[in-house]
Amino acid sequence: MSRLLLKNARIILENSMIDQGFILIEKDRILKTGTLEELPAIRQDTEIIELSPEHTISPGFIDVHIHGAGGADTMDATFEALNTMASVLPEEGTTSFLATTITQEKEKIEGALINAAHFQKEQNTPGQAEVIGIHLEGPFINEARGGAQPKDHILEPDIELFKRWQEAANGTIKLITLAPEKANGYEFIRYLSENGVVPSIGHSDAIFTEMEKAVQAGAKQVTHLFNGMRGMHHREPGVAGASLLFKELIVEMIADGIHVRPEMIKLALNAKGPDGMILITDSMRAKCLKNGHYDLGGQDVKVENGQALLADGTLAGSILKMKDSIKNMIDFTDIQLSEAVQLASSNPARQLNMFDRKGSISEGKDADLVVLDENLEVAMTFCRGVKAFEREVKRP
Repeated sequence: MSRLLLKNARIILENSMIDQGFILIEKDRILKTGTLEELPAIRQDTEIIELSPEHTISPGFIDVHIHGAGGADTMDATFEALNTMASVLPEEGTTSFLATTITQEKEKIEGALINAAHFQKEQNTPGQAEVIGIHLEGPFINEARGGAQPKDHILEPDIELFKRWQEAANGTIKLITLAPEKANGYEFIRYLSENGVVPSIGHSDAIFTEMEKAVQAGAKQVTHLFNGMRGMHHREPGVAGASLLFKELIVEMIADGIHVRPEMIKLALNAKGPDGMILITDSMRAKCLKNGHYDLGGQDVKVENGQALLADGTLAGSILKMKDSIKNMIDFTDIQLSEAVQLASSNPARQLNMFDRKGSISEGKDADLVVLDENLEVAMTFCRGVKAFEREVKRP
C-alpha cells in the first residue's frame, strides 16, 4: 500500500482541532487532512484504519532530553542500544528524540557521539523513533550543582574541544547543557548560538546577573527547570527565578510530580505560558523495566517506587514516559490537551529549528502521529508513516 488513511478521529491540527476528521498519508509524509466531508475519493491502493470519535490523533512527541530506555543508554555507544531506544519509545508516543549524553571521560563521550551520529545517518528507518540529533548534557557544568552527573569528569567550557566533538558527531550536536558562570562560559554560549546549537543553562549555580549575561550572549533554554540549579530566593532570583523572568529562555520540565511538585509546575507554566515550556523525560535505561539496580554514567542507580536514586538519595534521571507527562500536565495545571501536546511536539520542534518537518499535523510534514484513546493512553504510533506501535484498539 502506498497510501494510508486514518479517519473518524478527533485531530489536533497545527492551529485548530477538528472532530471526526481524516489524515491521508503517502509514504512518510502527511498528504492531506480535514473533516470527513472534505475527504477526497479513496484510491484502491489506500490502507484504511477506521478509528472512533473517542480517539484523538496528536503529532508525535519529541523528547529532547532522554538518556535511555528499555535497558539501553546513549552512553553504551552501540547501535544496539540506540535501536532499543528507538524501538520502545513509540509505545509512549515518542516519535523522535535527541540521544542524550552524560558527563564522563572525554573518550567515552566522544565514542557515544560518533555512534549516535552514525546511527542517525545509517540506521534511522521509518517505523521507529527517529534520532534527530544529540543533546550533550555536560561536561561543561558546575560541580556544585552536579546532581547525578559524575563530578570527576566535569570540565570548564572549551570551544576547541566542542569543535572536535561536533566534527566527530558530523554536526549532529543540537543542544548543550552548560553552566554559564564557569570560565569562558559566555564566550562558549555565544559561539554555540552563532553556530546553530541551542545553549541550555543547567547544572548551574549562576546568580541573576550571570543569567542576564548568559541571555545576552545567546542562551535559549534551561535544562530540567528547578533541578540541578540555584533556586529562587526573594533577594537572589538565581537560575530558577531568571528562567521564569526571561522570555528568551524556554524551560524543560520533568512533569512526573517527583522532580518538581505539581504546584511548582503550575507556577512555572503560569509564568512561561504554553509557548515557553518543553516537556522532557530525562529518563534513564530503567524506563520500561522492573525495579532494581541499573547503571547511569558508571554509577549505581536504584529504581523503586517510581524513582531512580543514587546511593546518597540524589535523583538520577527518571523513568517517566512522555504519555504520562502529558496526562500529568493536564492534572497538575488544568491546561487543555492541545496545549499539553504543544509542550511535547511543536515547542521542541521549533526550538530545534525542525518545525518545517516535525512538531505538528500539517500537510507535507513527516507522518509522525500518536493515536490516543479516551484515557489518553497510546493506542497507535506512526513514525514517518509506518506503524511503530499498536495496542488493542477499541473499534467503532
